[in-house]
Amino acid sequence: MNDTKVQNTDNKIESGRENFASARTSARTSAQAFANGKGSSSASRTLDLAYIAIGAALISVCSWISIPTAVPFTLQTFAVFAVLLLIGGKRGIMSILTYILMGAVGVPVFSGFTGGMGILLGKTGGYILGFLLTGVIYFLFTKFLSEKLLVEILALVLGLLVCYAFGTGWFMYIYMRDTGAVGLATVLSWCVFPFIIPDLVKMAVAFVIARRVKPIIK
Repeated sequence: MNDTKVQNTDNKIESGRENFASARTSARTSAQAFANGKGSSSASRTLDLAYIAIGAALISVCSWISIPTAVPFTLQTFAVFAVLLLIGGKRGIMSILTYILMGAVGVPVFSGFTGGMGILLGKTGGYILGFLLTGVIYFLFTKFLSEKLLVEILALVLGLLVCYAFGTGWFMYIYMRDTGAVGLATVLSWCVFPFIIPDLVKMAVAFVIARRVKPIIK
């Protein structure tokens, strides 16, 4: 009888040891998985921030390449197209926003090495802010439809048209407030018509570059 009790006690102790070892192994595995996940998430965030910064820098540099007109002719739109195509809508929007915020606080990232709220609130500021709308449209199209070539083309063309519309409305409001009446056709002849073909060419070049470079971007 006593031998049986001892045997039962030994079995319970052995079972407890096995359960403890199993629990310890599970806890170690969970902790390791959590650490790996946390490290992976941290690395991903770091990579996102790096791409966002590079995108904002690219838009800034391309903005400095400028031919003065009513609305300065720059490579801004090319940079916006390239950034969205290369690093995606979400990170692209953040790059555009970063670029605009840098200019808003006075960093000379706009055309002609200018910066400040005066540029954003001036006649051409609507076209700069309109880049955000282009980014949002591209993001929505590629997120909810696909990233096929035709979808990307439609997204950027529509985004460009919305940017034109927003910027033109902004230009007309500021111009009429500060100067006087002006017709829509006149503003379009100043701010939109001269840029349509160049912007489409820049879009085509951005697509060519993106098709070659995007495969190596994570």
